[in-house]
Amino acid sequence: MASQSRPHQASGRGPARPGTPSLLRELNDRAALELLLDGKTLTRAQLSELTGVSKVTVAQMLARLEERGLVAAVGASIGGRGPNAALYSVVPSSAYAAALYMEQDLVRTAVADVTGRVIAEVREDTANGEGDPVELVRSAIDRACRRAGVSVSKLSAFVIGSPGVVDPVTGDPRLAINLPAWHEGVLAGLHGALHRNVLIENDVNLAAMAEHAIGAAAGTADFVLLWLDVGVGLATVLDGRLHRGVSGAAGEIGWLPLPGAPVTSEVRHPSGGGMQWLAGADAVRALAAEHGLGAASGGAGDTVRAAVAAVGRAGPDGSGGSGDSGAAAGRFLGEFARRVALGAAAVCTVIDPGLVVLGGEVGLAGGTALADRVAAEITGICPVRPRVVPTAVATDPVLRGALLTAVDQARADLLASVAG
Repeated sequence: MASQSRPHQASGRGPARPGTPSLLRELNDRAALELLLDGKTLTRAQLSELTGVSKVTVAQMLARLEERGLVAAVGASIGGRGPNAALYSVVPSSAYAAALYMEQDLVRTAVADVTGRVIAEVREDTANGEGDPVELVRSAIDRACRRAGVSVSKLSAFVIGSPGVVDPVTGDPRLAINLPAWHEGVLAGLHGALHRNVLIENDVNLAAMAEHAIGAAAGTADFVLLWLDVGVGLATVLDGRLHRGVSGAAGEIGWLPLPGAPVTSEVRHPSGGGMQWLAGADAVRALAAEHGLGAASGGAGDTVRAAVAAVGRAGPDGSGGSGDSGAAAGRFLGEFARRVALGAAAVCTVIDPGLVVLGGEVGLAGGTALADRVAAEITGICPVRPRVVPTAVATDPVLRGALLTAVDQARADLLASVAG
């Protein structure tokens, strides 16, 4: 991968080449390896059927891949007619990938083999985003690799999730308000320190990739992920492709001007814009306090989770009298859902995605109780009627998305090496 903001995708195409025997061998080898990369085990007969080539040719393909240490026989099929057939699988150690999620006070790192199996995870507190970011990333990768028993030199791909805007041309982070040391020039420093190419991607975009692959948006071509956490963000997937925008700022919905919220005159102001002011973590805590649900401190996700539980105890309608905690919690959730719906409706009336996933700690905590209220509010203020659901990636969605992206890149590089 070149020093760019996005990973290349190995297409198997290069300069036009005649159909020589060597080219045909490369294409056949690549086809067999691609079938095995998802962690499947297949016999020669199954590979022959899936690739459309003879069993003799498959045997030659597997011999070449075994010689390169990419494929190995891992057992034998049982229960068929005749002798048991050898089962082949990709060698997991043929490539490794690493992912890292940078937050203001925490760094999470994971290492996986080429099949996608996670073999190590490391979490470490940081000093409010201070310190040299290059050294922070390098040391985090070193610790994760030591725990995995893998040399850093064995890593084929690095993907880093970062808050804020990522420049689509240079690949550098910019406008990461909570990470003051995370600035332009970091990517070049990481290349030099790790001696490998690195991809930096917006954290909400990566969470959307995880949602699309293994979460609530699996099998859905068009959807938006509305991120409700300390900050508010958005990721848009249209026709199965992530939309980043010309400047990389697509989805920075925290600055969206909305009724009832002040319009900022300083883009770097820590309070953000209208949507952040209405639905960010500080707004959640303040709104909860207004409804008598506790002091305006503590985690916003915990606040919403407690409100959902209180509504559940009060019954389906949340009734129980004006002083009842269930009724107060119901009013809090209703008002918060209205605020979220204002931002969601602005997006849905423009792109009509069909599905809105509520992610982040607050979206997860709100569950279907919040999602159903947001859906009802959207229907009342605009003609679009999207399905609104909570996230189905409950643990580390940004890190999961970063690792999925890194493994995809490692596989693409491995396939490209087979194709010469």
